[in-house]
Amino acid sequence: MSINLLKDKSVVIMGLGVFGGGLDSAKFAARFAKKVVVTDTADEKKLAETINQLKQFDNIDFHLGGHQISDFTDSDVIIVNPAVDEANPYIDAAKSKGKLITSQMELFFQLCPAKIVAITGSNGKSTTTALTAHLLKNIKTGKVFLGGNIGNLPLLETLKQIKDNDIVVLEISSFQLEQLVRIKKSPHIACVTNIAPNHLDRHKTMENYCSAKENIFRFQKPGGIAVLNTCDEKCRQWYEKYKQTSRKCILFDREKLDSKLTEIFKLPGAANRENLAAAVTIAGCFGLKDIDLAESIGSFVSLPHRLELIREVDGVRYYNDSIATTPESTIVAVQAFDEPKILIAGGYDKGLNFDQMAEVICDKIKALILIGQTADKIERSARRTGKIAQIYRVKSLSEAVNQAGKISVSGDIVLLSPACASYDMFVNFADRGKQFGELVKQL
Repeated sequence: MSINLLKDKSVVIMGLGVFGGGLDSAKFAARFAKKVVVTDTADEKKLAETINQLKQFDNIDFHLGGHQISDFTDSDVIIVNPAVDEANPYIDAAKSKGKLITSQMELFFQLCPAKIVAITGSNGKSTTTALTAHLLKNIKTGKVFLGGNIGNLPLLETLKQIKDNDIVVLEISSFQLEQLVRIKKSPHIACVTNIAPNHLDRHKTMENYCSAKENIFRFQKPGGIAVLNTCDEKCRQWYEKYKQTSRKCILFDREKLDSKLTEIFKLPGAANRENLAAAVTIAGCFGLKDIDLAESIGSFVSLPHRLELIREVDGVRYYNDSIATTPESTIVAVQAFDEPKILIAGGYDKGLNFDQMAEVICDKIKALILIGQTADKIERSARRTGKIAQIYRVKSLSEAVNQAGKISVSGDIVLLSPACASYDMFVNFADRGKQFGELVKQL
């Protein structure tokens, strides 16, 4: 494929947003297309910062505050943000007229000249992706690019910098992987950290969710490599399914890590050792040995919003784990610390069940502070266990931080690990984490 796909065409960007590549797609399309329409259900005020970055292009029109069917039926190409559920009347109308439906990730996979390493999973994928890119910088030939569902790298606009001998390390969500089905492409190296229920409000069933994740290695070419977690049941099933195919299948195991590497790794908890095992295994696919990686492992620090220490106040440590948008990720966060913990949880309801989380964590925390849409569901699950000492209900994150400050004592940990998405009260998980950090700094 070449840029001729967009050259002199009329293009619609569906979903500008903050994440998902809408801004990158719009800039890229504007360089080649005759006309670009950016359409989003959000209004101009909410998208002002992003829109300002597009005002340099005189061939972009903005249709905001809702979508118009005519944009989709009269344009040649529709580039869809992964946050948009494609089961909608606008995409249906475009399909009925034979329009090309694509996405930022599809375009990137078709145009990228370098080897792509992609990482997905229900938990740990961001840390694993960042750590993998960090370790691969030990390779002396070519550059390493980090992007996808992590960070703000404009993938399409960066294409002109990427060479054949470079490596692109991507975090890929289930929504982005659903889009890759259209072009039947998977990365050269594909890693799955683990599989647990997530995004069931969008995927509807666990079967659909797993099918989306499987796309990461479903279309690999001969010589491709699938890296899977031996401690995860679904990963082991996929290993058995694909190990006799033309791709190479490798299982990683946190228990088989060299103890010298785990000793110098700064991130706490068994889940982070799992992330390390995945990243070391991927690095090994490029010929890097443990001895090559030791210095890089020792220098890697926690990502923002992922068990991020904000500050210590009167002997109480406050951690931001806003990226924890599933019950399983909150379990991981709670289990990472031995100290007494006050957990702040709750948020947007993705249709997940909190019973298992409550059973695992309620005897490991001294108090639970609940916010958001899911507060009722989490409280019911917690009380059913009979293990929880204290539960507090508050209306805002500010109240939650203040309540935690009142009940904590020196030696405690206050942990924001919501187990839920953020959309009921915040723009996204990063906004939630940023606000938490600012509130803690005001204590």
